[in-house]
Amino acid sequence: MPNHRPASFRHASFHGQIGLARVDITPETGIYCRNWGAAMHDVAESIHRSLTLTALTLTTSQGGPTLVFVDADLGWWKTPQTYQRFIDRLCETLQLDPRHLIFALSHTHSGPPLMEVDDTLPGSEPLRDWQEKLFQKTVQAIRESIAHPFDGTLDWHTGRCGLATNRDLPDPDSEQPRVVCGFNPDTKADDTLLVGRVTDRAGKLRATLTNYACHPTTLAWDNRAISPDYVGAMRETIEQATGALSLFMLGACGELAPRTQYVSDLNIADDHGRVLAHASLATLYDMEPPATKLSYAHTVESGATLATWQRDPYAPSTILRPLHATVELPIKNWPSADILETQRLACQDRAIAERLLRKRDIRRFLGDANTYELQISAWRIGDAVLVGCCCEPYSTLQTELRRQFKNQSVVCMNLINGSLGYLPPAERYDSDIYPVWQTPFERGSLEKTLQAMTKAINDVFSE
Repeated sequence: MPNHRPASFRHASFHGQIGLARVDITPETGIYCRNWGAAMHDVAESIHRSLTLTALTLTTSQGGPTLVFVDADLGWWKTPQTYQRFIDRLCETLQLDPRHLIFALSHTHSGPPLMEVDDTLPGSEPLRDWQEKLFQKTVQAIRESIAHPFDGTLDWHTGRCGLATNRDLPDPDSEQPRVVCGFNPDTKADDTLLVGRVTDRAGKLRATLTNYACHPTTLAWDNRAISPDYVGAMRETIEQATGALSLFMLGACGELAPRTQYVSDLNIADDHGRVLAHASLATLYDMEPPATKLSYAHTVESGATLATWQRDPYAPSTILRPLHATVELPIKNWPSADILETQRLACQDRAIAERLLRKRDIRRFLGDANTYELQISAWRIGDAVLVGCCCEPYSTLQTELRRQFKNQSVVCMNLINGSLGYLPPAERYDSDIYPVWQTPFERGSLEKTLQAMTKAINDVFSE
């Protein structure tokens, strides 16, 4: 009997109406910009690179709801309430269904904090003005992307990048089993890179999307410049090479960061960005043309018997389906918000006081409940799926999802539609480690989230 013909090779694709728009959201110097407990300054003194916000909108050619994806050079929402007020106002202004919106953060640690303005802090008035401008520019970008769609195709391809390293380092200076946040050369990091390519009907490249898991923590407490961290140079390098917009989509990077981090040298952040940019460009240039697949053709007798393949056209998927799911996560037995506030006011250490402040704000949001319903977004975009939540899961989440759904491109994201806490693996709860004592969620929460995301992806492809 003859052997089976090999399967054709093609990229996970979507074809429909696509919109793109970008705005500059860079604040002025003098704005409150303290993000690190170890920082000895409160306001930004210079600008390293511009902060940007890019809107990508997707609609089927047959109509239906428009899905809005926002990529913003922002850090994290200091409180869930701050995010909710912003997004409620945004959806009301634009008449958007919040289930059709993903607001994603690049997670720079060198930008203005997304917080309720505290007039006792220096630079608070510029922060208030900037927050209003941020809202108005977000509205502008989304409206522009919705108003000017084009007939386009979004394809995905997998590559590799070595920028991210494991940052769970057993403390070499401690006799106790403590784990600190820093480069651990003994543990391998997930190096998966997923690149999206947006082309129009004429085949012109209009945008690239880089989905990669690595904390933007190159710059830290000694840095006094506004910066998108490595994402800025990544965008610039890709855009100079392609002439198209570059979007960033942060992956599940709970334990991943650059090898060299916590510095004030802006050149190091730029070098990191170029590493990711060139890996993205290599992946981009390795792609087949849009709406093209590789099919086995026939053999040719030469010195060896050669198998030849040919490029054939195919029709990309036109399916666009958003799914909203929830998973109930157990909450730790933390002290009340009032007790945490009392402890904060009595604390003389700036770093410890900052930890207590963040813990207090999370406790206020969660209240006295024993569980929390975590929101999950799962968007089917043709043959690919974008899945994520507001937490910071470890990379095992994305590696396991991609293992289970190896026939689909899985775009896994952290810090979408809010910010709340880490999701470490269950075994990490036996360690004295930052992501475990930072998170409000009990052991097993990552595994519950993985199970819920697996179901959501199955559901969004089976409907």
